[in-house]
Amino acid sequence: MGFLEILESIGKAVDVAGVAAIVLGATLATLIAADALLRTGARDGVYHRYRRGLGRSILLGLELLVAADIIRTVAVTPTFQSVGVLGVIVLIRTFLSFSLELEITGRWPWQKAPETENLPVPGRAAGSSDATRKSAPTDDEDVAQQR
Repeated sequence: MGFLEILESIGKAVDVAGVAAIVLGATLATLIAADALLRTGARDGVYHRYRRGLGRSILLGLELLVAADIIRTVAVTPTFQSVGVLGVIVLIRTFLSFSLELEITGRWPWQKAPETENLPVPGRAAGSSDATRKSAPTDDEDVAQQR
């Protein structure tokens, strides 16, 4: 087996990993959301957590699919046509990734995340001690609180 065949096989394996990330992530996000609905019956945060989990799995899958396309393009003798097709595919998938990131986090990937520790806590004076201030709960803490 030559070097080009190995690269082609690696590209196919990364393709499979990308599709698996999307399918498994979507399945896991659905199971977690269904479990949260059945346990608590509250729909308020479940939908948003489901969308975040689903979006994250799609983002991971898209990144792997772009990597597979790049590997396969390098494996064959690059022509202007193959590089152009790769460029269009990468542009489309990058646009999808940015759109999903904006949808999940509410900000563009290059924007800085809000610093929750510097935000004033409602009902507390602005000069209060930072030692007693609590940060926003993470996704894991949200799930733990519901159980």
